[in-house]
Amino acid sequence: MKRDQEPIEKADGPVGMAGERIELRLYVAGQTSRSLAAIDNLRRICEEDLKGRYTIEVIDLLLTPQLARGDQIVAIPTLVKKLPTLLRRIIGDLSNSERVLIGLDIRSVASTGASHGS
Repeated sequence: MKRDQEPIEKADGPVGMAGERIELRLYVAGQTSRSLAAIDNLRRICEEDLKGRYTIEVIDLLLTPQLARGDQIVAIPTLVKKLPTLLRRIIGDLSNSERVLIGLDIRSVASTGASHGS
């Protein structure tokens, strides 16, 4: 992967009620199967649920390991939601869309119909 800080998608338009775009940063390490899966899964999730109102920046830590310190990256792949408001991190290949959306605070647990009981 010849990526250092390569934007995958950048689109205009509001996200949510606040009218802000969501800025995402995905930390990967080379072209491993997990890194490639995370990139593909993130693209799919964003296109399905954010309809082009997002920015994705992929950072390859094999090329720029010093960037891991700024977002306190301890495992890869890791997705960081930079904006709006609260910083959020999700570790893994992002294969579970619902968990990604809830983890990024884009979708609430209540809106998924999930219950906390057993």
